[in-house]
Amino acid sequence: MKKLRTHLTAVALILAMALAMTGCGSSQDTADGGGKESSYTDALAVLTAVVGAYTGDDLFAMYGGDQANAVMDAPGTFDISKTEELEFTLGLPPEQAEAVEDAASMVHMMNGNTFTGAAYRLKDGTDREAFAEAFKTYTLDREWICGFPETLLIVDVDGCYIITAYGEAGIMETFKNNALSALSGAQVMVEAPLM
Repeated sequence: MKKLRTHLTAVALILAMALAMTGCGSSQDTADGGGKESSYTDALAVLTAVVGAYTGDDLFAMYGGDQANAVMDAPGTFDISKTEELEFTLGLPPEQAEAVEDAASMVHMMNGNTFTGAAYRLKDGTDREAFAEAFKTYTLDREWICGFPETLLIVDVDGCYIITAYGEAGIMETFKNNALSALSGAQVMVEAPLM
């Protein structure tokens, strides 16, 4: 009987260790996406969580989503098959569109250069650092019309999503603070002046 209890205890310990290693918090390096699970269902949930952290005074008039599916006063889902619109509206470098499997956006109603933000779920195997560097380089090299955004921000969210945003410095600071406080596992990858 004593041996049976010892074997059952050993089996229970092995099962517990196996379950712990296969969960979202596994120690697998996720620099390339690594198949990690997210606590967010999609890119829209990421931006919705950020908007939920705003106070009434700080929240600005916005629209979300692509042109065919635009929503007012909230983030919206962006059709990733519209690669030209991803580039034109959100500033996504064309060569990075293939790395995205889900996207959402929120853009200031007055002017996209005042604030444009997007959340992207990257495909497994995508190097997040390379994606962020490509976005930064592309944004720094852009020719701006109707004013210049002042700050670029790129945030990694739990190793599964990347947020890109650019705009007026004060709006960007509030957005950054809300993203870092509202999103589990959010870390700034890039914060750079654009002027």
